[in-house]
Amino acid sequence: MTEPVSGQLAPAVARSSGMLLADQAVDAVLPLLTAAVLHTVPVASGAGITLTADDGSPTTAAGTDPVVTSADALQYELDEGPCLTAWREQRSVRVDDVTAETRWPRWTSAVAGLGLRSVLSTPLVAGSATVGALKLYSRDTRAFSSTDETTAKLLAAQAAILVSSARRFRRAGEIGEEVQALLAQRDAVTRATGFVMGRDHVPEDVAFAHLVSLARSEGRSVHATAQRLLSSPRAAR
Repeated sequence: MTEPVSGQLAPAVARSSGMLLADQAVDAVLPLLTAAVLHTVPVASGAGITLTADDGSPTTAAGTDPVVTSADALQYELDEGPCLTAWREQRSVRVDDVTAETRWPRWTSAVAGLGLRSVLSTPLVAGSATVGALKLYSRDTRAFSSTDETTAKLLAAQAAILVSSARRFRRAGEIGEEVQALLAQRDAVTRATGFVMGRDHVPEDVAFAHLVSLARSEGRSVHATAQRLLSSPRAAR
């Protein structure tokens, strides 16, 4: 008896989730996802993932071989193809034979020269937003079945969750770095204020006001002025 799709996907999903938790970075998850696609849909000769860049444009974030990235690059250059359609219209797109396909004539003509014949693309949808698209290529005509399409949809749904979560982790890390930088700036201002208090024998509010006034006269930020004071030989003693 053929193993059900859910059973085929379980190991790949588990490995993907583990990688996400370990590295918390989307670029670490993608190679595993594309490898999982080839494992679960063995009729595919190549697989790739297109993600939405910060400027909203599509970009290939992972591909199993150069043919995949070349086929994708043609779609981006010509602004047409099954992956872009799946991404823009949030629906799966299957091409049984690129030489007989008429929906994207420039792309199909170009990609046939790469030796590819069949394509299966499905969007990565997180909530109401499309974060990318999963695509499978084959050198055989009519390579992908309705079962393969179902499998791709299930894996794409999991991939969308993983990618979306990884991006949240990344954003959280960036926010954390910003907070750390702000705390470092606050610490420098606090130490510089303490330095002025000890040097001039004045209370904290007077020392801080002096620091602010000095920053204005120098045309610097309070933090920059604080760092200058702390780097002086006297402050180092």
